[in-house]
Amino acid sequence: MYSNKKIKVAFFADILTRDHDGAIKTMYQLIDKVPEENFEFMFCTGTPPKEKINHKILQIPSLTLPFNSNYKACLPHFSSNKIVKALEDFDPDVIHIATPSPLGFFGLNFARKKHIPVLSIYHTNFLSYIQYYFNRLPFLIKPVESIMKKIYQSFYNFCNMVYVPTKQMIIELKDSGVSHQPLKLWQRGIDSNLFNPSKKDMHYIQQITGNNKPCILFASRLVWEKNLETLFNIYDETEAQNLDVNFIIAGSGVAEQAARKRMKKAFFLGFLNHEELSKVYASSDVFVFPSISETFGNVVVEAMASGCVPVIARGGGSQSLVMNGVTGFLCNPYDAREYVENIKVILNYPSLRESIQQNAIRFASNFNWNRLANEYFSDLQMLAYKSSPTFEDNVVLTNELFPTNYAI
Repeated sequence: MYSNKKIKVAFFADILTRDHDGAIKTMYQLIDKVPEENFEFMFCTGTPPKEKINHKILQIPSLTLPFNSNYKACLPHFSSNKIVKALEDFDPDVIHIATPSPLGFFGLNFARKKHIPVLSIYHTNFLSYIQYYFNRLPFLIKPVESIMKKIYQSFYNFCNMVYVPTKQMIIELKDSGVSHQPLKLWQRGIDSNLFNPSKKDMHYIQQITGNNKPCILFASRLVWEKNLETLFNIYDETEAQNLDVNFIIAGSGVAEQAARKRMKKAFFLGFLNHEELSKVYASSDVFVFPSISETFGNVVVEAMASGCVPVIARGGGSQSLVMNGVTGFLCNPYDAREYVENIKVILNYPSLRESIQQNAIRFASNFNWNRLANEYFSDLQMLAYKSSPTFEDNVVLTNELFPTNYAI
């Protein structure tokens, strides 16, 4: 499969703390599978891994984001000479860039100047975040969306290959002005040994709830872009209809305190490790997920593989994962009553629930990380030995979108 020469990959990601979010979980599915006899990686990051890894690490100055204390953005300008020198010494064959951040553009500019091919994975649907972070300044939403689309175009149109997790996201990127040429459908995998119905443990879940009522589960980071207001309204609707259920929230984040105030009877479990989460999925009846900001929705596939029936928003990349009425239910993203009506159908018709569970489990079994990792390393090899396109050296991508001091 590979040549005798090791392929060198410079990997740019602002954060590389394992399990920090879905995007970084995806990165580690690749990092943990690097064939070290064939590839050499150097990771350029502001938040390096906490554990030791067998690869070079180049730490970049970073700053905590003022609107989200859980995230740090890299500021490559403050050590640009050091970064460039380290990259030149490493002499990469391919550059992998996680996201179109200032660090990402720094890496892209370096790649263009050195004629190095670039691969990126579309992890985060930033366009969908805008309505949540500018909800108090609605007059800014359209202008900021326009700026974000220009950033997308200036970044993704100059990558040699962009992995996109769902067909819906390919459509949305093309609608944003991203060329179809570099876009490649590359979905996500699942650990079926971890997430499966055999992890069901009613004693475990009843220790949490203190009862044997049906359980409605939401599992994700508690951040506003997950459409939490609708989640709160779904909870309120179950209360208004006197549904005799438990509401379980697995995850933490900046909106956790607000969620606790709005969902007073819900069971908040905070951050769970994989084994705990697998038991919660398999021991719950319905997985409710109103987010429309996902590019894929790892949690939806994890729930499906575990036998927890998804009732999710008809929006974002996650909607591509559910066939309505067959592997789960799709709802108007903001209609709490529709979610609750579908939850009632699942709880009141056991034979239908069992049929949907089996369909969803079969569907989730198609997602295989080993196959996806092999595809990734094959594409890196192909890019490394493919002639890079010729770029004009005097063109700098970021002049209109970021301060010129991010240019190399």
